[in-house]
Amino acid sequence: MKNKNKAQNFSPSKLLLSHLVCGIGLASSFWVADNLIDYPVQTLCLLWLVQAPVVILVYSFFRIYKNQSSYLKAVARGLLGLPVGALVNALGAIALGAPVGSRYILRTLHWSLLMSAFTFAPAASVYGSSWVDWHRIFANTKLIESIDYMICIPAYGAVIGAWFGAWPMPLDWERTWQEWPMCVTYGAIIGYLVGLLASFSFVVHVSRHRVKGD
Repeated sequence: MKNKNKAQNFSPSKLLLSHLVCGIGLASSFWVADNLIDYPVQTLCLLWLVQAPVVILVYSFFRIYKNQSSYLKAVARGLLGLPVGALVNALGAIALGAPVGSRYILRTLHWSLLMSAFTFAPAASVYGSSWVDWHRIFANTKLIESIDYMICIPAYGAVIGAWFGAWPMPLDWERTWQEWPMCVTYGAIIGYLVGLLASFSFVVHVSRHRVKGD
């Protein structure tokens, strides 16, 4: 446990830098990409192709048990977690009413990979197969160290944002942006970015509280 705690104690400045890299990577890919409404498949593909490597490479620096796990191993865990998380996100979206059909297969695939980059890939890079940490973070939301905040809050932000983004889909407005998964993607991206800001605020608050306690 001692090695684990040392691996998770990072300064707010390092966490801010990591969040900036992830946020800039997402913003730049979204700016370069074609219009999401007109070219949803191509845009979603570019988004996750840029965001997933950025997230995995950044979060692998914050892996637990650094003495037992190399940086490359953490990267490999993140790459493995990406398709696993995509499967979970895809099944969850379909269970909640996402359309199924040949027209939507690629849309759902690329959207799920993007959502996995927001949710599963960071946790896989940091925690690996540590079920205790996965359960503590996502099931119990028991956040202890700064790394917990920077993984959990953006992930929940993306999921909640996607859920709110889905609200306009069933409305009879007959707008192109209401189709799956355009508005859901916009909601997920906004929620993820808000989660990045919120998690950094929590990290600063917790760090100040610990300094005063010491």
